[in-house]
Amino acid sequence: MRLSWEWLTPRRRPATARSVLAGEASAEAARKTSQAPEEALEAGATEVTPAEEKPEPEFPVAGDERAAAFFDLDNTVMQGASLFHFGRGLYKRKFFERRELTRFAWQQAYFRIAGTEDAGHIQDVRESALSIVKGHRVAELMSIGEEIYDEYLAGRIWSGTRALAQAHLDAGQRVWLVTAAPVETATIIARRLGLTGALGTVAESVGGVYTGRLVGEPLHGPAKAEAVRALAAAEGLDLDRCAAYSDSHNDIPMLSLVGHPYAINPDTKLRKHAREQDWRLRDYRTGRKAVKIGIPAAAGVGALAGGTAAAVAIHRRRS
Repeated sequence: MRLSWEWLTPRRRPATARSVLAGEASAEAARKTSQAPEEALEAGATEVTPAEEKPEPEFPVAGDERAAAFFDLDNTVMQGASLFHFGRGLYKRKFFERRELTRFAWQQAYFRIAGTEDAGHIQDVRESALSIVKGHRVAELMSIGEEIYDEYLAGRIWSGTRALAQAHLDAGQRVWLVTAAPVETATIIARRLGLTGALGTVAESVGGVYTGRLVGEPLHGPAKAEAVRALAAAEGLDLDRCAAYSDSHNDIPMLSLVGHPYAINPDTKLRKHAREQDWRLRDYRTGRKAVKIGIPAAAGVGALAGGTAAAVAIHRRRS
């Protein structure tokens, strides 16, 4: 039985068919694994920085149920590439050989040095990730993912970005991760942070076993915007009242989709675009203040690789 996406509304922005499929599949998977806002965990105490230049209206708006927040994962919510650290955990459990771990390490170094993502590199990550999990059970990867979170990911969460997410939760709004990382990995992180759920790259599984094929393409660039659009349509959200947070210029389609875009730890291209568009900026890597307008005090304040690459996730169907 395949997942149904009949609730989707027509999209209004151009995207490839594979991007649309990836976005729709991710939205469907996210809705099936999401948490209610009241189930959110409380974030730890964080330092608060007042807004710069001029007072800002209260944001997020408490009680606005048609508003939500969408957060990129790598370099926005957490330091480093989640897929790389997931790979470290799988290597420790002898899922693959040292040469593949070296490949993951190179991919991490590439993002640190280049600070950008390109189609060829994303394809390389996609193929290596899918080959590793092919033939493994979805439940097995989910269980291992919980352990890997505790070992490698928990200490890499940016407290500033977590405070921003908590501000939305405290206002009664839903908060979603949106990442090219596996939807299983993203869902674990979202649950541990007390967020509503996660949109991530969806890989096909038959009878609970990964086939080694993706549904559509990695949730990257335009596919992220399609996933957010699909989820908003299904959940009755008003995108003009929603917020989105990211570090990468590749996420400009997603950021442009909402009424409240934020550049967090931005790369050079996103920083330039955010300045031109009068978007808010915040850089937790250096502690320097926002370039244009500070994040509202209600959101709090306080990540290197921008490695949102291809990976794997859930798309259950019965043979």
